[in-house]
Amino acid sequence: MPDASAVPNTELFGSFVLGNDEFALPASCFREVVNYPDKVSALPLSPKFLEGVFTLRGSVIPVVNLGRVFNPEARAARPTDKIAILDYQGVLVGILFDATGEILRVRPEQRSTLTYPDGEKRGVVAGTILLDHGARLVQVLDPDALVHIENVPQVLALQSADRQARRHHGERRQCVSFRVGASSFAFEMAAIQEIIRVPELQASVLNSALCLGRINFRGNPVAVVDFATLLNAAPGERVDHPEQRIIVARIDDATIGFLVDSVDNIVHFYSEDIMPIPMLSKARAGMFGGCLSKPGLGDIFFLDHQQIFSSTEIKEMRNGHANLYPKDEAQAAQNQQRDVRRGQRKVYITFALENSYAVEIKQVREIIDLSVGEITRPPGLPAFMRGMLNLRKQMVTVIDLRGLYQMPPLADTSQSKILVVERGDECYGLLVDAVENIMTINDNRRFAAPKMMRNPDAHGDPRAEMDEVIDIEGEGDAHRTLSVFQCERLLERLGKEIPALAA
Repeated sequence: MPDASAVPNTELFGSFVLGNDEFALPASCFREVVNYPDKVSALPLSPKFLEGVFTLRGSVIPVVNLGRVFNPEARAARPTDKIAILDYQGVLVGILFDATGEILRVRPEQRSTLTYPDGEKRGVVAGTILLDHGARLVQVLDPDALVHIENVPQVLALQSADRQARRHHGERRQCVSFRVGASSFAFEMAAIQEIIRVPELQASVLNSALCLGRINFRGNPVAVVDFATLLNAAPGERVDHPEQRIIVARIDDATIGFLVDSVDNIVHFYSEDIMPIPMLSKARAGMFGGCLSKPGLGDIFFLDHQQIFSSTEIKEMRNGHANLYPKDEAQAAQNQQRDVRRGQRKVYITFALENSYAVEIKQVREIIDLSVGEITRPPGLPAFMRGMLNLRKQMVTVIDLRGLYQMPPLADTSQSKILVVERGDECYGLLVDAVENIMTINDNRRFAAPKMMRNPDAHGDPRAEMDEVIDIEGEGDAHRTLSVFQCERLLERLGKEIPALAA
């Protein structure tokens, strides 16, 4: 058969099968065809025909279920499905179908084009192709009508910025990842004031499906937003469980709490790691700043906290509570003046190692799950060294702090985390029982530890080598005093015991 270029006016199409129907798209639109990926992340607030997104060689691909474009009640995706990757205005989009067809060379007389009356919404079928003397009909899809991507300019701008950033390696940044339902999200560290356990929520006349109530945060009446409701999750009764947290974030000049299912990790990244997400919906689309794909952590939707709410929504939540609860507002003003007198504040991670401890967040590069990768143990290592972990092509020496301090092994390690710290060009992972909270503490709440806590003969108690504590204000059980963990001091001690660490 001659090449299409040798036949005047011949067009090339790629065909595929969906149910009992055969469809085609111009071959120039096709980038490639891939199998259905192992992991597709559901994208909240998206239309029903969007199965989710997956990452492919540095791009985020939205997967459009073609069957649901025609019928919203059509079946969901199956592992045996195929995905055609289309290049749409410079943005990649995946179209879900049952099986591949063939490359068609179509003559003008085999084509027919559908026309739509003025003012009528254009359908996704642009025309037909008749083959085999009219016995075979192939429906031609219009890629422009099939997928209307709202943020093509934003995606293209971010892609251009990404190419520039890769030439000039950007500043390392940190974000806190959290889970709501089956999806993972992240706020940049700078947006977070504190992460707290869920207290008893106080009723508010502003309560709604979105605003669950309020908490008193250092004298401020802070609205608590149900993040699942914000994402239009299936309605249902809220179930309290130990892993739930409230992320207190600063948005414009308002402080807002977000109720999430769990806070998972601290993740470090560079600006060029953020992959733009092609959005197929206008609903709060601006809050999706991109996607971070990390081995072992999966796809994390990176949020632009400034774009979550409209300015009207923020004003209503902030001014509404301030006007309704002036006593709290007056107390907040007193607390603000007191904080000015107190001086600087530092951010701490609190973690469990039999007891609770605090470490300055600036000493920790990131937090990862114990199960993030396979830990290999070379022969001859001390018992307290778990082994070596390949973390994104960087070797991390994992130190079991329980083993180091002669504590019994932990029976349940499902909540265990690894605090990744750096010393020069080397990385070390400190294995702890769990990460509890992130909080901001005034400098004047940090004191020298009592001498009785620094008994060097106290085996099995890490506090023996910690010479400072922080006092966390609160009522009843909320008032705690935690020893401050010094990562550098620990590594210096290990350097004396293990020559490899001293190098």
